[in-house]
Amino acid sequence: MNTVLPGTEGVPYRPKKGEIPTSPGVYRFRDADRRVLYVGKAKNLRARLSNYFAPLRTLHERTRRMVTTAASVEWTVVANEVEALQLEFTWINEFDPPFNVQFKDDKSYPYLAVTLADEAPRAVVTRNRNIRGARYFGPYPKVWAVNETLEILLKLFPIRTCKDSDYRRAMASGKPCFAGQIGRCFGPCSGVVTIEEHRENVDRFVSFMQNQDRRILGELTQRMRSAAAVQDYEAAARFRDRLQAATSFFEKSAVVLGEKVDIDVFGIDHDELAAAVQLFIVRGGRIRGVRSWTVDKELDVPLGDLVDSVVQNAYGDGEKPPAEVVVPELPDDAEALETWLGTIAGRKVRLRAAQRGDKAALLATATQNAKQTLMLYKTRRSADFTTRSRALEDIQEALGMADAPLRIECYDISHLSGTNIVASMVVFEDGLPRKDEYRRFTIPNSTDDTDSLHQVLTRRLAYLRSPDSIGSPIEAETASTTAQDAPAASSTAPATSTADGADVPEGETDAAASERRKKFAYRPNLLIVDGGQPQVAAAARALEESGVEGIYLCGIAKRLEEIWTPDGDYPVILPRNSDALFLFQRVRDEAHRFAITHQRQRRKRDIGSVLSEIPGLGPSRVKELLRHFGSVKQLRAASETDISEVKGIGPLLAATVHRTLHADRAPAPR
Repeated sequence: MNTVLPGTEGVPYRPKKGEIPTSPGVYRFRDADRRVLYVGKAKNLRARLSNYFAPLRTLHERTRRMVTTAASVEWTVVANEVEALQLEFTWINEFDPPFNVQFKDDKSYPYLAVTLADEAPRAVVTRNRNIRGARYFGPYPKVWAVNETLEILLKLFPIRTCKDSDYRRAMASGKPCFAGQIGRCFGPCSGVVTIEEHRENVDRFVSFMQNQDRRILGELTQRMRSAAAVQDYEAAARFRDRLQAATSFFEKSAVVLGEKVDIDVFGIDHDELAAAVQLFIVRGGRIRGVRSWTVDKELDVPLGDLVDSVVQNAYGDGEKPPAEVVVPELPDDAEALETWLGTIAGRKVRLRAAQRGDKAALLATATQNAKQTLMLYKTRRSADFTTRSRALEDIQEALGMADAPLRIECYDISHLSGTNIVASMVVFEDGLPRKDEYRRFTIPNSTDDTDSLHQVLTRRLAYLRSPDSIGSPIEAETASTTAQDAPAASSTAPATSTADGADVPEGETDAAASERRKKFAYRPNLLIVDGGQPQVAAAARALEESGVEGIYLCGIAKRLEEIWTPDGDYPVILPRNSDALFLFQRVRDEAHRFAITHQRQRRKRDIGSVLSEIPGLGPSRVKELLRHFGSVKQLRAASETDISEVKGIGPLLAATVHRTLHADRAPAPR
């Protein structure tokens, strides 16, 4: 092991040229108190570590923060990539470095366990993964699911389920336990079977859970018929009940792949701050277990590196992987990871990224579940009152605000190749969205996003200055008061001008207009714009020109999740897993979603109004034209030949479409 301490060029502890070996190994960054900040592995230590000691201005902001927080770096050379992977996993579990991926595992998921180390093994539903000598099956998504499975299996293999204390008391007294008395358990205490015979029944139970061989259906059917043929109807009834139980067991999990396929499928959805993992455990072609967990990311690691960490976490506690593990993307050290998995499984394990076919479809389903898990995780985190309060306090401290931002407004610009420019304003009060106060804006003329943002904020801030001074070509639209994204009444009604110059929907009463202005005049504590320094500068200019004071301003840059302020040369960096950054991200994403939805609605209305006037175009052909060209602008630019290449559009109809679209551009007759 080698350690480089402060005193070299660049960051104080930067290694000297040639000091770092080119061998595989594992490295650790430590702070001044010798706490491990980050653990990583590398095929070539020199090549990997040199990336951290590039000029600071070229580093990712959070990587730069880690490098500047550290006071030393040390590395350990190993023989190969597999050893590097094993050592990295060991150190991450030992030191729990704050800059590594932080897993929030689903330790509460129930399992079906068989206590093979006991004299008379029993089946038990448990969340404890540390029972000595136990064989585990699952995990199951719900307790009722594993209880239902056990209920069915006990009809097939009636093994012991009673507590150890009940079993010992029954064996000592010679009186069967309650389960044995009612015929649900054929453990040794019942007197029906010996310990050896019970062990054989347990082995059949475990073998069936492992292999889930459907041949048992034929065997039970044959035994039922044989018993009925010799008029042993009691035995035939028992075999009938077991056949029904076996049939029910197989019906409760639909076949998703071939009956001999055993794979684990990892669906992953992630953003800059967090990730969600959904694991489908497929045995015998059926999904036998589902497991999910969330991940907090301090550094913005790519998907391949995230897959590496996820797979290590899933099998690092000794869980044996199947012969094939399906992931969304192969990591750089896929071969070493396969070797490591093979060591755990005791056989060859293949790691693959499914691109097509049934496995790809199953991966897509797992990924969709991961998306839902991530959304739910972020929503729950934002909805908790204590969490929201802490987030608002952290924002107040980070931005140097006098009070917590109890009312936040966030703005985003959306356009289609410079056309159909729209903007959104979303409102959060006490950390929760106020959908009834969302606003949409249409911007007829703009040079770029910063100009659009300046126009929108100038229009909005005018309401805070004086309602009588409002006047702008920008149309402010009130959002729907429901949680849906249906167009508001004002987005379909033509705008008309009132005495004060405000754009309001046609037919709106004076009282309604007054109420709309009243709501729009609520003063925010904090304005957030989607973007970095240029967008913040444009917003600051609008705020200064308006003369409105006492409102704080910042922007959030999506790529690095940095918070920019008008007078800051450097961004404000919030901890990667902080509630404050989660709230910033949710507000920004909501503004982006709302703007995109409005832009798409306007685009559909524009396209529909133009194409609906063309003779011979039905809904299906209009849909095909929109799919092919994307916008009326692109369609207008197309030639008759280009239009005729669209499915369902012949030369004559293409000529009609082209002539109609260009009729409004022809010179008027004199």
